[in-house]
Amino acid sequence: MHPAFSVIFLTTLIGAGQGLFLALVTAQSYAAVDFVSIKDANSFYAYGSAIALLLLVAGLFASFFHLGHPERAWRSAAMWRTSWLSREVIALPTFMMFVFIYGTMHFFGWDPLILSVEQPLQGQLSLYVGIIGTLMCFALFISTAMIYACIKFLQEWHSPLTVINYTLLGTASGFTLATAYSAIMAPELVTLFGTWASIITLTALISRSAALIRNSRIKYKSTIQSAIGVRHSNIQQKSMGSMGGSFNTREYFHHARMGWFKSIKWLFMVLVFIVPAILLAMGMQKNNYELLGLAFIVQYGGLLLERWFFFAQANHPQNLYYQTV
Repeated sequence: MHPAFSVIFLTTLIGAGQGLFLALVTAQSYAAVDFVSIKDANSFYAYGSAIALLLLVAGLFASFFHLGHPERAWRSAAMWRTSWLSREVIALPTFMMFVFIYGTMHFFGWDPLILSVEQPLQGQLSLYVGIIGTLMCFALFISTAMIYACIKFLQEWHSPLTVINYTLLGTASGFTLATAYSAIMAPELVTLFGTWASIITLTALISRSAALIRNSRIKYKSTIQSAIGVRHSNIQQKSMGSMGGSFNTREYFHHARMGWFKSIKWLFMVLVFIVPAILLAMGMQKNNYELLGLAFIVQYGGLLLERWFFFAQANHPQNLYYQTV
């Protein structure tokens, strides 16, 4: 498939925003049972929510460049009963609303106790808002990933690993960002976020590697013989059947040089997993926000390559008719 940069930025930006919000709620959950102590908790949660919201807004803005008629975007929610795209269109602004409410409550200090119990269990209203936001966050992860995982004829995408990888990669980038953010705003949380970022990144490495291995072993259901209805064992295509390019030849193939296509896989594996893990370990030891910030930048750059490869690797069956371009 031909990767659309608007969709690449959409999925990576909202993934980082989702992961950052999950990190904030995780920290508040730990604080609610006195596992951690945050000096200026309200400011930490409020500004962290603002960063997450900015990432989500940036991702939403990027998505409009993929639309032929942006003024009709609201219609995409009409098919929510059957379309994962419609469900994503509903889940994204709903999740953004909860992130906004969560951040606003902390910014103004509107956080009453709704459970009349003593320490260590606390019942702040904002924590319950965060929990509901977390549920919407995972609903958004699933909706976004299922847009691709539900397409049966694109066998590289049609796998539970697609949903798992979207969730883990977005969460990993968000927790890495949270580690860098906490080094400035709440140094006492660096170890917590850095440890979780490393664990999630390692888990994402395993699941993404499993997807790469699976895709390298796919036996395609469609062949050149089945495409034209001829069962001869030796069939060669000499022409793509037209004098020039068309929508089919532009949008269903990545058009990258094969050398680049083969090398990008190893490049994003290093940038998404190996280098950030090293930078996280070094930054956590020294509590160095520069190294931790670099870890996020490198990982996000790698995610752009990973998402490009994810789209480009999908082999549309119609390419059987356009092998010679």
